[in-house]
Amino acid sequence: MDDRVVELECRVALQEDAIEALNAQVHEQQQRIDELTVAVKSLQEALQSLRPSMIATAQEDAPPPHY
Repeated sequence: MDDRVVELECRVALQEDAIEALNAQVHEQQQRIDELTVAVKSLQEALQSLRPSMIATAQEDAPPPHY
């Protein structure tokens, strides 16, 4: 009976260690996701400021001169 209890305690300890390691990994990944989300938003804003308007101005829409 004692051997079974010791075995179960060992398994629980190993599982707790695994859960802590996985939790740390998930935390690191969430921090990285947050950093990347901020970077993507920044790049989107930069791209929006560089993108020309999709609507042509009257000057751009004028027919070419004929010779």
